[in-house]
Amino acid sequence: MSDAPHLIIPFATSTAPGCLQALQDLALPHLDALLARMAPAGTDDGEESDYALAHERAMAAALRLNASRNGFTPWAAWEQAQANANADTTGSSAWAFVTPCQWHVSTDRVTMLDPDFLQLTACTSRTLMEILAPWFAEDGIELIYHEPTRWLARGDVFTDIATASLDRVIRRDVRAFMPTSTNQDHVRVLHRLQSEMQMLLYTHPVNEARAADDLPPVNSFWIHGAGRLERPAQTVPSAIPQMPMTLRDAALREDWAAWRAAWNDLDTGPVADMQSHIDQGGAAVLTLCGERSAMQLRPTQRSFAQKMKALFVRSGVRLADLSDQL
Repeated sequence: MSDAPHLIIPFATSTAPGCLQALQDLALPHLDALLARMAPAGTDDGEESDYALAHERAMAAALRLNASRNGFTPWAAWEQAQANANADTTGSSAWAFVTPCQWHVSTDRVTMLDPDFLQLTACTSRTLMEILAPWFAEDGIELIYHEPTRWLARGDVFTDIATASLDRVIRRDVRAFMPTSTNQDHVRVLHRLQSEMQMLLYTHPVNEARAADDLPPVNSFWIHGAGRLERPAQTVPSAIPQMPMTLRDAALREDWAAWRAAWNDLDTGPVADMQSHIDQGGAAVLTLCGERSAMQLRPTQRSFAQKMKALFVRSGVRLADLSDQL
């Protein structure tokens, strides 16, 4: 992998009407300057039914993980490998992330609410995990606390199973994104656990206590980032791309004012830094990601005449012009 800095920008655009409106008069001079200096070097065309969003696939490809198979990138195993970089984790346990969450059930949808809205504390999250852990253990799954909205899970059931990312399912109908696998026994285990834990949590005292504090109930969990690591941790590239998540956070909340503010911060921060780096003759990679697709851009060599022209003629390509391609 090249040492050239690589900036991946998730949710650079969105198909949401509010985002399209916010784009119309969004001034991003440093990004405009970059787009004038760069040319497409590859695209990743996706669909809204993909288990992973464009920025997740872009990062997986940059890290040489399994990015080509929809929903099979072993993010939990990769994170474990990074935490234990001196160990060869190839062929070791299968891992997954488990996120406690709330499903809102209506007549025609089962919608995943943003887990951050649960306001889970470390204490409450640990209590929930301890409640669920014995049930998981009966199916050979070990739960390990990691952070309030994400636990680690280890077990053979996570081998070769496709799981949809949180970014894909938040605010969406989860029924279209349930885990799938050619091993139907593993799928049945996870689906059964899902049903059992929903019944267990429905009237559990921990949720009654949350209701008394005017907090939303935790009534389900989401499995994501499952699989085994196919290569030793030492073969993962040392130059990990920069991927700021501020646009993502605002887009998932559908807060387009915050999204505009986040773009302004990116334009005067990482984007301006990349522009300066390229102006000094450096190589760089910029990956702009939408909800479906991604476009990778690299600097182009310009003649003296083109450089002089650029001083007086502004490039017509802007972020809004790329929305249909992302």
